[in-house]
Amino acid sequence: MYNNKKFKSIENSGSGEVSSETIFEYFQKENILWANYSGGSILLGNIIGTVDEQGEIEMRYQHLSNDGTFKTGKCISSPEILPNKKIRLHESWEWTSGLDGKGNSIIEEI
Repeated sequence: MYNNKKFKSIENSGSGEVSSETIFEYFQKENILWANYSGGSILLGNIIGTVDEQGEIEMRYQHLSNDGTFKTGKCISSPEILPNKKIRLHESWEWTSGLDGKGNSIIEEI
């Protein structure tokens, strides 16, 4: 479902670092998912997670910000299939180190 798909942020809570300049490249093998991301205030990041039968993703993420700080977090992403067959992910995330807080975001397949 997610292998070789690229996503871009279309909405994020104020305490998040992902912006419309951040691009995610997803890969999937069976129920294992991983991704790389960068752009905006993020120099380089990666994700590892699992995908259930409904396409929901449970993941952990980490990245290095442009200011040289490391940040980590966890996230649950729920898919919505759009009329054009692209995937929109509705995400609920929480920082686990580097920043405090939690929020919601939406990323969409490009």
